[in-house]
Amino acid sequence: MPTIVPLTYEKREEPRLYFTSLLKNMKILVATEKPFSAAAVEGIRQIVEQAGHELVLLEKYTDKADLLAAVAEVDALIIRSDKVTAEVIEAARNLKIVVRAGAGYDNVDLAAASARGIVVMNTPGQNSNAVAELALAMMIYMARNRFTPGTGSELQGKTLAIHAYGNVGKLVGRKGKALGMRVIAYDPFITDATIFENDGVEQVASVEELYAQADYLSLHIPATAETRGSIGYERLMSMPKGATLVNTARKEVIDEEGLKRAMSERADLKYISDIAPANAAELEELFGKRFFATPKKQGAETAEANMNAGLAAARQIVDYLATGNTRFQVNK
Repeated sequence: MPTIVPLTYEKREEPRLYFTSLLKNMKILVATEKPFSAAAVEGIRQIVEQAGHELVLLEKYTDKADLLAAVAEVDALIIRSDKVTAEVIEAARNLKIVVRAGAGYDNVDLAAASARGIVVMNTPGQNSNAVAELALAMMIYMARNRFTPGTGSELQGKTLAIHAYGNVGKLVGRKGKALGMRVIAYDPFITDATIFENDGVEQVASVEELYAQADYLSLHIPATAETRGSIGYERLMSMPKGATLVNTARKEVIDEEGLKRAMSERADLKYISDIAPANAAELEELFGKRFFATPKKQGAETAEANMNAGLAAARQIVDYLATGNTRFQVNK
């Protein structure tokens, strides 16, 4: 059974369409099928209550009906990988803001939220170091034959290619440099070359050039209409001999049939992912040590990231309710 901790509240008028310092005693729900740590929850509670608001917890729920019931009277919502669908938004008649504790936000129906005037935010950068460390750990794991007997290889001297040079990509690049790797990167949304130069990273002109040079390709692109299924047969076949694709982003960006075809035709290619593909069992059977997927997403699963993202989400909600600050809004 899910743990629901209701707190008393006063009945209010319909939500305002503007923000003033009078937005007090709001009801803030933390809805996490996979809960924050106890320390993080306590930190969130302190931030919320010190600002004069109320906290409600819905943890370890397994039925969507529990979430629909819990959001019915709340003004703000903090989630992790929980899905905020149009149905959830419709049930949350007082909802003003949703904050996804993490960088990705494709688990929130942005169109439905925008139609209701609900602000959606993420907490960029709070999980970045945890994900970056995992990406490097994955490279080492595959380079050393998944820690099974046999001669492996080293990362030093290899080319690390980073697809999307955001918060995580930057940290992966810096850590790769520290290990003696040559680091190249591609990000069509960064026009200032000094961002790459300051990190000692080579900026390449195209995604084709990036993959063609990558001994290790660290993938950090979001799942959008343009990127879904964009990494497949042609991209993988263009990579150098012995190349490894490392995915700590989203499984949706991988063309899974194209991946299987490329790995079938090239016995030197490897794929490791923090998000198990739909055909994971088949890939493991076909390719053995050349494929690995974590049993459940591990990128943000550190005590530090758990705390950072949770507290950031709480602070952003409190600030928004007090001042209307929309700095991290993603549904503008």
